[in-house]
Amino acid sequence: MAMKMGFRWFGEGNDSISLADIKQIPGVTSIVWSLHHKLPGEVWEKEEIAKVQKQLEPYGFDMDVVESVNIHDDIKTAGPGRARYIENYIQTIKNLSQFGVKVICYNFMPVFDWTRTNLFFPLEDGSTAMYYEKAMIQDDPRQMAEYILSKQRDGMTFPGWEPERMARLDELFAAYRGVSKEQLWANLIYFLEALMPVCRELGVKMAIHPDDPPWDIFGLPRLIIDEAAIDKLLSTVDDPHNCLTLCSGSFSANPKNNVADMVRKHCKRIAFAHVRNVRHYPNGDFVEVSHRDRDGHSGILDIVKAYHDCGFEGYMRPDHGRHIWNEKCRPGYGLYDRALGIMYMLGIWDMLDKLKQGKG
Repeated sequence: MAMKMGFRWFGEGNDSISLADIKQIPGVTSIVWSLHHKLPGEVWEKEEIAKVQKQLEPYGFDMDVVESVNIHDDIKTAGPGRARYIENYIQTIKNLSQFGVKVICYNFMPVFDWTRTNLFFPLEDGSTAMYYEKAMIQDDPRQMAEYILSKQRDGMTFPGWEPERMARLDELFAAYRGVSKEQLWANLIYFLEALMPVCRELGVKMAIHPDDPPWDIFGLPRLIIDEAAIDKLLSTVDDPHNCLTLCSGSFSANPKNNVADMVRKHCKRIAFAHVRNVRHYPNGDFVEVSHRDRDGHSGILDIVKAYHDCGFEGYMRPDHGRHIWNEKCRPGYGLYDRALGIMYMLGIWDMLDKLKQGKG
């Protein structure tokens, strides 16, 4: 199987972008989808999955990769409902597998799915992008949560920032109080070991997304932050169905992380690639920029070359893009800049194919 290019879509009525729009982007064969109305812990029912399949079929897209099958906090904290919510997750895996799903992207971040302080930060070219200001991440997360909730437009919620979840912020922080990094690791391993038998049986890969950003915030521990963490995860649950969603933007928010080296080292365990470019500032702030290598510090050229060199056979998608040409869209998930990102990545890939064939 060759690398397959995908595009994240938030569903009918929940996305400003249509499947007809996505169909016009050259090279896209996979829709990275989700059931965004489902809360963590709920079973994804077959009737709901079939509805998405019916929507994709006229356009010829596969639904091999599903994103944001979120984990209930009782699993992360070893709470009283852990056994029940793991059983629900296993049932969801079984239901998804009946529709050809091969990769499940998830994360194990406490409370917050991702963290930004400005969703529409102005760049020098007139576009805007998501920005992280280190000084704003202090002890109290309410200001940040209220800001992000205020930017959810026309009923389009952000995964991990659902209003129902943010209304329970104090309760969620109380649940994680006293959960150390070591305990969180133990809870992640427990969860994966419970899932591996059914994943092996059905051929479904669990692909964990790194923590975004890759450091502790608001006193909450973060796990998947660097190469040492990847080594620990993959060696502790050493099963080919325990995989990575390698997000270049998440890891490279920390300048010490070399994403291309991670790709070369763990290529066979990367089921899903998110390609995102970030620019660092000396004070620790960062902003998301175009996918063009020279616009940021993630090393996009080296990252794509690393995937090509190792014969990557998984799924790839452009991650967060800028908001350009006055597009009104979900932050980071507009049509135009992500389409430009795809053409940039495929241009690199095609040239590498040509050089490999000796035609350069």
